Amino acid sequence: MSATTQQTSGLGGVVVATALPYYEKASAPAGLAVDLDRYAEHCRWLIDNGCHGVGPNGSLGEYSSLTDEERRAVARTAIAAVEGRGTVVVGVHGVGSHQARQWAEAAAEDGADGVLCLPPTLYRANRGEILAHYETVAAVGLPVMVYNNPIDTKVDLTPGLLAEIAQIDNVVAVKEFSGDVRRVLEIKEKAPGLDVIGGADDVVLESLLMGATGWFAGFPNVFPAVSVRLFELATSGKVAQARALYEPLVAAFRWDSRVEFVQAIKLGMEQVGRFGGPCRPPRGPLTPDRHAQVTDDVARAVAALDSGSF
Repeated sequence: MSATTQQTSGLGGVVVATALPYYEKASAPAGLAVDLDRYAEHCRWLIDNGCHGVGPNGSLGEYSSLTDEERRAVARTAIAAVEGRGTVVVGVHGVGSHQARQWAEAAAEDGADGVLCLPPTLYRANRGEILAHYETVAAVGLPVMVYNNPIDTKVDLTPGLLAEIAQIDNVVAVKEFSGDVRRVLEIKEKAPGLDVIGGADDVVLESLLMGATGWFAGFPNVFPAVSVRLFELATSGKVAQARALYEPLVAAFRWDSRVEFVQAIKLGMEQVGRFGGPCRPPRGPLTPDRHAQVTDDVARAVAALDSGSF
């Protein structure tokens, strides 16, 4: 890893929430089969471009649209592709703690470095249920990065609640996706042993400058080397250079916090010569106006980077 990378849990740095490629196959769910060979190549490409790890089976990886067999195959593919050159943080999100624990056990068996875990999905859990959920997952023994995404889960892991969760053995980090950068310092104050990982691309610079030690990221699927450069500038105190690099990217990065983030990032990948491809339901194609806006935002980012001023 880069000498400028600041992390304490081992799950920091730029860890990419990997997009998942499909190919057409009539017998597969929604007529789309997971392309594991192409996925492995993508994981290797991200590591070759300096990213510190990959995160299979996250929301960007469409975990909820996969069969159990596909979901485990994706995790195993990422672990094999990275070959120890970076961390693999497997998404183990589940409706209940028994499902999440099952995925954590599989991740441990398959050689993952850690797991990323939402609170119970599809259910607005209370404080006691949330703590029990993470106790069950953490008991497996892998480092756990809890994931605060109140937009999608309707459960907000507030700094005060995170202070309680942080007391659970093996809970080492939080992916913070509330969009409220004020929380970075508050979490560090209330749960000083918990690494804060920036989860929303469009506030990542602000989060890193406030002390986040990692970036669990979407748009590095499109701009991996540039994203690593941004992370290194921010964490080494080169604020003016980091801001100059960030500003032309942030319009594209905002799509990471929008409903169509998976489709937008896959389209961005296509624009830079990578394979993005379609999504499984419930995600459909972008509307013409959204497609045009993503295309324009990514094109302006690419043009700025091609100008060679960074």
